[in-house]
Amino acid sequence: MAHPTLSHWKAAKGVLHYLAGTSDYALVLGGESVDEGLVCFGDADYGGCVDTRRSTTGYVVTLHGGLVSWSSKLQKSIATSTMHAEYVAAAEVAKEALWLRQLLTDLGYELESTPINCDSQCAIQNIRNPRVTDRSKHIEIRYHMIRETVASGAVTMYDCRTDEMVADVMTKPLPVERFRKHRLGMGVRKI
Repeated sequence: MAHPTLSHWKAAKGVLHYLAGTSDYALVLGGESVDEGLVCFGDADYGGCVDTRRSTTGYVVTLHGGLVSWSSKLQKSIATSTMHAEYVAAAEVAKEALWLRQLLTDLGYELESTPINCDSQCAIQNIRNPRVTDRSKHIEIRYHMIRETVASGAVTMYDCRTDEMVADVMTKPLPVERFRKHRLGMGVRKI
């Protein structure tokens, strides 16, 4: 705001162009599948911030196919590997899943184990096999809560192909077709 440049102006115009082109889109609550229950997608963009080299955590949570929670923000610490960034993202989406599970349980909703979709096999293996290795010893303790959450059965980690990762739209720019696919996966539809 203090020292805008031409690149800032172009970015602002791009946002306005996108908004004008999507004014007939809306978030549709209640998706096409009524038997999915609570489903989470978590992703990270390793070192994506060019200024701080922090990774971006993004997640999308749907209930019966309709978007109920989402986030995209820089991670609090600098990840030292892709696995580290994805592990932190999985922990963040697990915290959101636990909160939503408690809310839904308080409302009388019966829940099975909540699936968390992650596109990093290495992060999933580190979550499922809680041992300290050279790859994981530097990860802050607060993120290890996901291991207990998985062990308790409240959430279950699933490997998700990158092209099926709905949370990709929260972490990085995507090709148009994949963006449209994931936008639809979040319940944003033309009305």
